[in-house]
Amino acid sequence: MSAPDRLPARSAGHDDIELQLLLDAIYLRYHHDFRGYALASIRRRLVTAMDRFGCATLSQLQDKVLHQPDVFPALLEYLTVQVSEMFRDPPYFRALREQVLPLLRTYPSLKVWVAGCSAGEEVYSLAILLHEEGLLDRTLIYATDINSQALKQAQDGVYPADRIPAFTLNYQQAGGRGSLSDYYTAAYDRAVFDKRLRKHIVFSDHSLATDSVFAEVQLVSCRNVLIYFDRALQNRALGLFTEALCRQGFLGIGSKESLRFSDQAEHYTDFDAAHRIYRKRSWS
Repeated sequence: MSAPDRLPARSAGHDDIELQLLLDAIYLRYHHDFRGYALASIRRRLVTAMDRFGCATLSQLQDKVLHQPDVFPALLEYLTVQVSEMFRDPPYFRALREQVLPLLRTYPSLKVWVAGCSAGEEVYSLAILLHEEGLLDRTLIYATDINSQALKQAQDGVYPADRIPAFTLNYQQAGGRGSLSDYYTAAYDRAVFDKRLRKHIVFSDHSLATDSVFAEVQLVSCRNVLIYFDRALQNRALGLFTEALCRQGFLGIGSKESLRFSDQAEHYTDFDAAHRIYRKRSWS
């Protein structure tokens, strides 16, 4: 094999070492653990971050992360995926409305965990859904994420007005019982969601990679998060959900995610397989 043919393999090896060292450094310095994330995905995001911070190598980026305190909060925006919208995947929310909430109605009080809540779009969607089904007043929603900036935006409940048409269409397709405009006030190209929704939500920093269960809940919704984890971290996260859920509680995950090959699969039955909603077994 010629020398040029060997270079890409050697370069890739160096890149892998630099990547692992960077993730180790982030964990040791900031206690954020990305070592169990899917490497192909996180590598793509770091390449974009290198351009943003003017770094030719991951080692240079590591040096900045360790020695420039303002770099890591900005880097976190690249490491965490903040792509969502209200009532994203409307059939999922319609299935919650029509199949899950009628069963949860039997509980005197409800606790819901939205894991990986990003900027809060899914949280407010669930709050609206629960309000329309007469359950919000006896529900506490835990909204967690590792990105403090995203949590701040979620807590503010403010979104650009140009996103509202897409939110509204999703709301309608999810079986909305009124008008989405009933839940926000529009001003200065922004939509501010009703504080009456926010008073039922607790926003908190929580890592599925390092933290523990904090409450017993009847519903966990963690959508389009597991796809960014490797198998071991997926199993850890799903283990937390299993521990948090009461018997016969419900777990909703993303449309491209599955419990089928998870260590936790035995603890669940397919409640609505088409919409990736599972129910914890009564003996688990």
